[in-house]
Amino acid sequence: MKNIVFNNQINTHQSSLKSFAIRFTQNIDDANDLVQDTLLKAIRYSDLYKEGTNLRGWLYTIMRNTYINDYRREVKKQALIYTEADLTSAHLMKSSTANQVEGKFVNDDIFKALGTLEPVYYIPFMKYFEGFKYHEIADELQIPIGTVKTRIHMARQVLKKALKMYNTENGATIN
Repeated sequence: MKNIVFNNQINTHQSSLKSFAIRFTQNIDDANDLVQDTLLKAIRYSDLYKEGTNLRGWLYTIMRNTYINDYRREVKKQALIYTEADLTSAHLMKSSTANQVEGKFVNDDIFKALGTLEPVYYIPFMKYFEGFKYHEIADELQIPIGTVKTRIHMARQVLKKALKMYNTENGATIN
């Protein structure tokens, strides 16, 4: 019964959330998506809301954090796309055929190295690689944030050791 009451309470704030979201996104469709994400997170984490506190403020905080996290992910994605699009033929050291072959070997080695990781290290590492924050990974896997950091660090060490042949700092290069 508490869930129904809580859901009704957060739905009463939907129009003010939409106005707040439009100021962030400057786009109605994106604002609607942001409101929907906010309401879903509010329902998912309803047990963290303390009754008697400012519900609208809590919802605004969820919306702001959701927008910031989405923005950071988008910036990372755009930076990667921009870097890849910036390559010209003048930047290429070898022919595209050779690069494709080398790239395939490098990818194969990376996937082999990832395959050596135990699931307790692989899952947090891949979540972090996909752009999730430590606390988001900890929440999803229901483990302490320190454990998440340790497992990601351990995964990096294993991958670094497995891929040491590609370390250009020590003079090794791909030929």
